[in-house]
Amino acid sequence: MPTRRSLLATALTLPALHARAQGAWTPTRPIRLVIPFTPAGTTDLVGRIGAERLGARLGQQVVVENRAGAGGNVGADFVAKSDPDGHTLLLTTIGTGAINFAVYGDKMPYKPQDLVAVGMFIRVPNVLMVRRDLPVNSIAELTALAKARSGGLNYGTAGIGSSPHVCTELYKIMAGIDMTHVPYRGSAPMLTELIAGRVDVGMDNIPSALAHCREGTVKPLATTGNRRSAVLPNLPTMQEAGLPGFETTAWFGVLAPAGLPAPVLARLEREIDGIVKEAAFHARMAEFGGELPALTPDGGSSAAGFESFMAAERSKWADVVRRSGAKVE
Repeated sequence: MPTRRSLLATALTLPALHARAQGAWTPTRPIRLVIPFTPAGTTDLVGRIGAERLGARLGQQVVVENRAGAGGNVGADFVAKSDPDGHTLLLTTIGTGAINFAVYGDKMPYKPQDLVAVGMFIRVPNVLMVRRDLPVNSIAELTALAKARSGGLNYGTAGIGSSPHVCTELYKIMAGIDMTHVPYRGSAPMLTELIAGRVDVGMDNIPSALAHCREGTVKPLATTGNRRSAVLPNLPTMQEAGLPGFETTAWFGVLAPAGLPAPVLARLEREIDGIVKEAAFHARMAEFGGELPALTPDGGSSAAGFESFMAAERSKWADVVRRSGAKVE
């Protein structure tokens, strides 16, 4: 007959055994990572590198599927309505995870609670640039010129609701200036027009613009993170350039359909945290200006930290969108 002590020991052991069993989830077929934008560009690059590393750690292929449209909403909505079994994931951006809820308003096909945070891969600051022959060499000079030509300067971005769009709107608010937005279908056409001199000002994620900044085909003025970019170290931050408190970064991470079982979430969360701490992954991201998530004390990622981070981002950008009127009609 079991003794009281043995029964108590069994009772104390069961939760640990249960937790261990829960942590043993393994995917049974290839995982689909939906990238809600067309191939090429920062989002696709981060997603494909992350997919390769996640597949290696899970022992199962992670297949990238590009589903573009509506600022990323098409792909994100597809994942939100998929089975929550861990085999369909979303490579989210600042747009699909935060900005779009403010910019699209009641046109959004999904809600924040329809997707659950798994982990963040990287953060990427933006860079503010001007055409080479614009007579400014600093943010202060650009601000002065914009005030002198109120509404006369235009600025290009990768599209309405993109990180560069709302980032520039924040600059306009904080600097007290007005410029006309010219949205494009992605970074490449915007940069082409900026290089050709048909757009006065451009804002973009550092990876997309880095080569042009280094080659001098555009004139970079400042980056938008809270410290100087390691790949553009000679550029001041917007804060250093005279806008205290200005900080924005694009970011990329993984979301899954709401209702994801705890064992599945725990395994995916652990592997993404492991990926961002891999020296090779970090070095690859750092080549184009990517920075660690810093959601945990050791610079890594966590599901809870990512969820809280996105909630704060939604609140921040909702205020900027409200003040700027940057809505999709």
